[in-house]
Amino acid sequence: MKKILLLGLSLLVAVSTQAQKTKHTFKIENGAFVYDGKPVQIHSGEMHFARVPQEYWRHRLKMMKAMGLNSVATYVFWNYHETAPGVWDFKTGNKNISEFIKIAGEEGLMVILRPGPYACAEWEYGGYPWFLQNVEGLEVRRNNPKFLAACKEYIDHLAKEVKNQQITKGGPIIMVQAENEFGSYVAQRKDIPLAEHKAYSSAIKAQLLAAGFDVPLFTSDGSWLFEGGSIENCLPTANGEDNIENLKKVVDQYNGGKGPYMVAEFYPGWLDHWAEPFPKVPTEDVVKQTEKYLQNNVSFNYYMVHGGTNFGYTSGANYDKNHDIQPDMTSYDYDAPISEAGWATPKYIAIRELMKKHVSYKIPEVPQPLPVIEIPEIKLTQTAALLDLKNTIQPVVNDKPLTFEELNQGHGYVLYSRKFNQPISGKLELNGLRDYALVYVNGEKVAELNRYYKNYSCEIDVPFNATLDIFVENMGRINYGAKITENNKGIISPVVINGTEISGNWKMYKMPLEKQEEVASIKAKEVKSQPVVLKGTFNLTETGDTFLDMEAWGKGIVFVNGYHLGRYWNVGPQQTLYLPGCWLKKGANEITIVEFNKVPSATVKGVKTPVLDKLKSAD
Repeated sequence: MKKILLLGLSLLVAVSTQAQKTKHTFKIENGAFVYDGKPVQIHSGEMHFARVPQEYWRHRLKMMKAMGLNSVATYVFWNYHETAPGVWDFKTGNKNISEFIKIAGEEGLMVILRPGPYACAEWEYGGYPWFLQNVEGLEVRRNNPKFLAACKEYIDHLAKEVKNQQITKGGPIIMVQAENEFGSYVAQRKDIPLAEHKAYSSAIKAQLLAAGFDVPLFTSDGSWLFEGGSIENCLPTANGEDNIENLKKVVDQYNGGKGPYMVAEFYPGWLDHWAEPFPKVPTEDVVKQTEKYLQNNVSFNYYMVHGGTNFGYTSGANYDKNHDIQPDMTSYDYDAPISEAGWATPKYIAIRELMKKHVSYKIPEVPQPLPVIEIPEIKLTQTAALLDLKNTIQPVVNDKPLTFEELNQGHGYVLYSRKFNQPISGKLELNGLRDYALVYVNGEKVAELNRYYKNYSCEIDVPFNATLDIFVENMGRINYGAKITENNKGIISPVVINGTEISGNWKMYKMPLEKQEEVASIKAKEVKSQPVVLKGTFNLTETGDTFLDMEAWGKGIVFVNGYHLGRYWNVGPQQTLYLPGCWLKKGANEITIVEFNKVPSATVKGVKTPVLDKLKSAD
């Protein structure tokens, strides 16, 4: 009897589960988005699960729902999940994409998935794994057999994790994007025939379909770039388009004379580079444009509704005619409606009030804010010389300096060292510097070189039997534009002094510094001119979000309780580092700061308000 009862319960659960899986439908038909047989306007916001601690995902999604949205869009960053060739992680901590999608569904949000394989997004290398550059004959974003094979492996792995969370299987995923803003790349790479570009983007679409994605596919491009970016039988959507008439005209042209019409990236804020002003978008402009979309049945996706943080070495970079690289800040606040720390900004409140006037569904109350704390003073009681790490590292020896990629290192730092058996002086040229270097002779700092400022040379005097050390930082790989194919890091061309190439007996010490324990073995000592490691412990009686005040410091990185908070740099405009309260604990907490340039004092504090718009010149 017990077995029969259990069997009956099992069948009931199975039927109930199946009923849940077939409850909702989503289609594109008759020029409209149709949800459960009724036309629906998509009111979406972009949030990247990789940029927000997993513990805060539900809070941020609740915030979106309370702003009046019915959908969330998210990129999937390939390199976040394949950290080494063939090493995949879709389950650990922030990488648990299926959990993020599940929570979004539980909070009543439809999900728009943007798997790339290219993402842009101010993310390291646009989401591509750095080691693709080590595959001979592979070129990214091209109809290249080796690249397409790598893309297929990624898409297949991703599909295994999320394909059963599509609305066709009872999940919340309603649409999937094929490639990403490919029209921009087509315009930037006119050296490649349009037919070849089209063959590549069509191949990505075919891979998505073959992997089991069966919800509507879409593309997103600037409205003037649809020729290169559109893919047959994928809905074309426009990015940054504020002219309704133009939007409808261009979508009609590439979609059989009909909608639906969607702005897949509507910008309520903008991206931020180090050493450049923090751009802001006025609230009234965002509200006015949102109302236009609402009144004209144009679906939209705020990019970003909540930006989050580029923890660790995840930030990417741009470039322009004045700068060979423009590294993105650690904060990805984006001047978004929901701040980096999850706060409801005035922009958020204004949009919420507008949505309440226009939507028929119920908008919930705004969630209670998460606690914020102040940490008056953290004493850093131990110091050590970072470059002493070379005493514990087996160097790679070569006639010429090797790139990060040749050293099989993706991120962080490499110390290039060479001993001279005869004196030499004159102009040191590092034209192949990628991206930032501190130059030392016998342990004394003689120069700071920086790709951002196009500063590749300095005067140098190397005595007999002296050691030249060049400490190089990778400040993030370019994520947008034609130069995405030129992303090697370190020293990528000969070191030259007085017009002579310096070759022979170069020693390279790999210092990725991705984990706090990498610097734990350095012997404590007083440090004068070299990069310094400072450690401390601080006790808390309560936990909450805080912002480490790094304004008086120079340039470096911070770890707290093993978490890599990311880079700081006193040029600004970001002067604080976001420290999520979920990464703190009552009692003892550990902090490690690696500072490259200057130590103002042996203390640091946590403040309640971020500073993201204070631009200064470099010291």
